[in-house]
Amino acid sequence: MDTAGDLADLVEQPFELLAEIERRSREAHAGPSAVGLQSEWVGVGFRIGEELFVADREQVREVLMLPEEMTRVPGAQRWLLGIANLRGHLLPLVDVKLLLGSGRTSLRRTTRVISVNHREIPAGLVVDEVLGFRRFADHEFTETWPDTVVRCDRFLTGAYARGEETWPVLNLFDFIESNLFLQAAAEK
Repeated sequence: MDTAGDLADLVEQPFELLAEIERRSREAHAGPSAVGLQSEWVGVGFRIGEELFVADREQVREVLMLPEEMTRVPGAQRWLLGIANLRGHLLPLVDVKLLLGSGRTSLRRTTRVISVNHREIPAGLVVDEVLGFRRFADHEFTETWPDTVVRCDRFLTGAYARGEETWPVLNLFDFIESNLFLQAAAEK
């Protein structure tokens, strides 16, 4: 089906007609160089301090504004900012930067909460800013990354490099399953 006349043959089959139009549209958008289509990795970009990171989009449930109200938890580590009721679910809010020993996150207009998509451990990670989806081609992945000020190397699984920017991949599941994260009670 390569001619316009072939589309006319599908007038009585609306689903097939739409499928063919979509196929042609994708083919035209991809261009002639897309014969060997590359796969891409999609993550959620965010900033901790002045550093850029990315997390697998499958590990992120949603991105939220910092709630106006949260309840402090007596006897908890300082990095556990409190518990917030978000759409009827209690979510512990964790200052990632403070937990990793790099100082407190400044609570500003750009501060966001990354709700982790984990089945057993509810967690809202407070970061300086969320920068939206980031798409990378497979060939942009590297297993090395530059040193980070935020001490999170044990939770990094590689990085994506594009031009002058390098986006270390922070594995959110490894982070919230770690003993560092799970030990929220303050030391006595």
